Amino acid sequence: MRGPRFAGKARLIVGIGLLVAFFLLVSLPWLAGVYTDYLWFDSLDYSSVWNTVVRARVTLTLLGSLVFFLLCWGNLSIAERIAPAFRPSGADDDLIERYHDIVGDRAGLVRGAVALFLAAVTGASLGTNWNQWVLFTNRVDFGQRDATFKTDIGFYVFQLPFLTTVLSWLFSALILVLIVTLMSHVLNGGIRFHTNLDRVTPQVKAHVSVLLGALALVQGARYWLDRYQLTFSTRGAVDGATYTDVNVQLRVTYLLILISVFAFGLFIANIWRRGWVLPVMGVGLWMLVAVLAGVIVPAFVQRFRVEPSESTMEQPYIEHNIAATKKAYGLSDVETEAFDWKGDLKASDLSDHLDTLRNVRLWDPAIMASSFQKEQENRGLYNITDVDVDRYPIDDRSTEVMIAARDLAPNADEKSWENTHLAYTHGSGIVAAPANDKTSSGEPRIDSELAKLKESRIYFGKQQRSGYVIVNTGVDEIDAPGSDAASNRYDGADGIRMGDGVSGFLRKAAFAVRFGDINPLVSGSIDADSKVLLARDVSTRVKSLAPFLAFDHDPYVVVLDGRVKYVVDGYTTTRNYPNAQRADTGGLDVDSGLRNRSFNYARNSVKAVVDSYDGTVTMYVVDGTDPIIRAYTKAFPDLFTPVSKAPAELVQHFRYPEDLFTVQTQMWARYHVSNAKSLYDRNDEWRVPAEPGVRQVTAEAERDVGVDGQPISPDDLYQSQYVLMTLPGEDELSFVIMRPFAPGGRGATSQNQLSSFMVARSDPGHYGQLVSYVIPPGNQPDGPNLAADGIQSDDTIGDLRRSQCTGSSVCQFASPVLVPVGDSLLYVQSMFVAGTDVKAPQLQRVIVSYQSSTGTEVAVGTTLREALVQIFGNDVPEGIEDTRITSDAIDTEDSEPTKEPGSTGTTTPKGDEGGSTSSTVDTIIGKLVDASDRADAALKAGDPVAYAEQMKEVQALVKELEAARTGKDDDGNSGGKSSGGEGKGTTTSTTPTATTAPTRDASAPPTTIAADT
Repeated sequence: MRGPRFAGKARLIVGIGLLVAFFLLVSLPWLAGVYTDYLWFDSLDYSSVWNTVVRARVTLTLLGSLVFFLLCWGNLSIAERIAPAFRPSGADDDLIERYHDIVGDRAGLVRGAVALFLAAVTGASLGTNWNQWVLFTNRVDFGQRDATFKTDIGFYVFQLPFLTTVLSWLFSALILVLIVTLMSHVLNGGIRFHTNLDRVTPQVKAHVSVLLGALALVQGARYWLDRYQLTFSTRGAVDGATYTDVNVQLRVTYLLILISVFAFGLFIANIWRRGWVLPVMGVGLWMLVAVLAGVIVPAFVQRFRVEPSESTMEQPYIEHNIAATKKAYGLSDVETEAFDWKGDLKASDLSDHLDTLRNVRLWDPAIMASSFQKEQENRGLYNITDVDVDRYPIDDRSTEVMIAARDLAPNADEKSWENTHLAYTHGSGIVAAPANDKTSSGEPRIDSELAKLKESRIYFGKQQRSGYVIVNTGVDEIDAPGSDAASNRYDGADGIRMGDGVSGFLRKAAFAVRFGDINPLVSGSIDADSKVLLARDVSTRVKSLAPFLAFDHDPYVVVLDGRVKYVVDGYTTTRNYPNAQRADTGGLDVDSGLRNRSFNYARNSVKAVVDSYDGTVTMYVVDGTDPIIRAYTKAFPDLFTPVSKAPAELVQHFRYPEDLFTVQTQMWARYHVSNAKSLYDRNDEWRVPAEPGVRQVTAEAERDVGVDGQPISPDDLYQSQYVLMTLPGEDELSFVIMRPFAPGGRGATSQNQLSSFMVARSDPGHYGQLVSYVIPPGNQPDGPNLAADGIQSDDTIGDLRRSQCTGSSVCQFASPVLVPVGDSLLYVQSMFVAGTDVKAPQLQRVIVSYQSSTGTEVAVGTTLREALVQIFGNDVPEGIEDTRITSDAIDTEDSEPTKEPGSTGTTTPKGDEGGSTSSTVDTIIGKLVDASDRADAALKAGDPVAYAEQMKEVQALVKELEAARTGKDDDGNSGGKSSGGEGKGTTTSTTPTATTAPTRDASAPPTTIAADT
């Protein structure tokens, strides 16, 4: 018969087995995640990245666990060894006896188990700092020294964070060891709370004193590193080491280091003295100095010594801050150019800036997305989630283009697992249109040539509707909507092959656990050749590959060699650049990887390129001078590729990143000065103006919305714009990102003027060049907000809104585009109209606001040239318009504009000296065709008012055509003079200002410009 001892062992074995099974069950999702993560990295040929990260984490965890285990086990062993063999009985005996009865002869096992458990926990906490370990072991020099300690900046970035973490971890570990050791001494009788004799034996006292001494030394080492932390101080007028930090706090830190060493000596001396007087004195002195000298004295000096004469005393430290901040954000080499605004632009000057005017952006990306989506109405599978701005050659001319990929659209009818994950797997192709063009009905002019792709299927894109898909299954993948939909089988490089046998079963089971869905395990449609595609959202994909980088919020589409690529900008950051100001991240998009980071250094060192079909990721290092990316390249040599190996055509489409430019401009608003007093006084500070947004106007109300369609808040800052333009003083077109500044310093008389605008160039050969165009104070034109408000308050725009934004129609006024032309400025704003039946906004009007030396002039046309003609006369060059742009040209042959008395600045062109002349037959025929097209579009849209308006124009154009062919004007007169007699008069409507694309009345003279009614 088996005895109770055997039964006890059986129970122990069963208990251990159940415990192991429980932990396996709880950790199963984690194990499945680790396993499938490795499979994913391996499928991309980046298993070395996974191995490096895991190796760093495991190495740090094991090192921390080993150190803690040795500390804990060693001290517990000492505590047991020095435990008294006999102690007088007391009230603590019951506790001690029960402990020894339970432990018995298994004390060594308990000691090891406690040390091992705590070591695993503390080691794992240290392992979470694997990124610091990677940088520490692959550190490089910056080649720059800080102004405070004259130390290479690489020490602050690569070594200081890890050393600080290790010492903090070690201090915490020693405290935990001390607590566990004290508990062991209590359980072993070395510490007694209820006794008439010594409560602590001399041996225990010595042991505890040594541990306290070790804590004192570690804290002293932490104080030593804290000296360098002063370069990140936020106490003074600017970030970094300032007067109080250098002259008071630093000296206090040295004093605390000495006290730490002194305290160590007291703790050691306490071994040979009775009582605890020396340790208490040491700790008391330590606390007194830490509070009095470390907190109160620096605060007192800052308040009563520094602040009364802060600008003088902080001057050298502010100079350090300015220099460090400019270096940290790549602002040291900003080119500053004077922009001497004059406002004396003439029609003849426009001819010298044709390239800029040809490429004025008329479409807003957010509005273009709606129009693109309308173009997809017959493609129910697809959705336009985002529109990107780039440049492509069209008709052998570099043109700003808005481009978007067709991603899969959510569909309530396709909620089955098979449809979601096996059948509907990919998007299809791209939609692109010039940013400066439109059709006769006001829609984007889709560029079919750019959309011709060798591989149009998009398995990897933005905001993919399902987290994963499984391809090469028994279910055909749907290529197009409809009952006769074409099918496809994926043959790309990416994907985790399921396999067969035991390996295949394990993979299917792991994915079933990962997805929380049993279908991958039991589906009969999945075989050995099936592949799982993970991380199909390009942002998620690159973040998973390089979690140590921050990524831009806006991946953008590039068409390369007939394939669709996504480019995602990656950033290296640190919060440890000495004496640099922390970044202002308030203007960043909520999806930006920089938004929730605290940093004072940033570089766009990486451009990750993702193939939309096979998911291939290539991370090009575009800034090899960045020491942080050099360190990461040493750690992950297989992950990064020099940009020199990138295709030249791809490099031509690289854009300067929006998120970095946002941070740089917000820092430049304050740090464009080089004088410490100017920075302190903030009398020459700029600010990024508020975002005007898109103004939506209906018959009932109006509101300003941002790019996300949500109402603008007062905290929303002006969003940078990508534009193709000729920079002031240059002859070549440049693709730049631009952001304006308004005065923001103390004493600024107006915070709505334009004080400067900054551009970052994206063209090869000039990529990354930052230029700040500064407008002298006292001669500053209106800023974008003032220009937008001026446009909306103009009488002409008021008439336009009353005539167009009625009933169910919704008008949208895009954010004004700033267009520098010579030494003058134009603001161009597009007006879009959408109705109940025509959901996509149509570009109906182009508004130009021009501030001259005599006032602001606002003009409206159906094209940019028409609006410019109203301001600058008929000498505005024809070449402004692309030949494909439909022009409902206002019949103005005037060379000079005039203003009606009482007007708000909107101009009406005067009659020509020789009277009004007829248009050529070809021009009139073109107008007639376009007017007919608009009438047809209005009829299809169910808009009878617009249809009647267009038919009225058709009738007028027919009469004008007949007059042109017979050589007579509308009144039957031959030749050039109008019915105005002398030819100098201009007949106007009762509205005092010119208005939008006019409707010609057959009874009106050819030069009449009448308001829409």
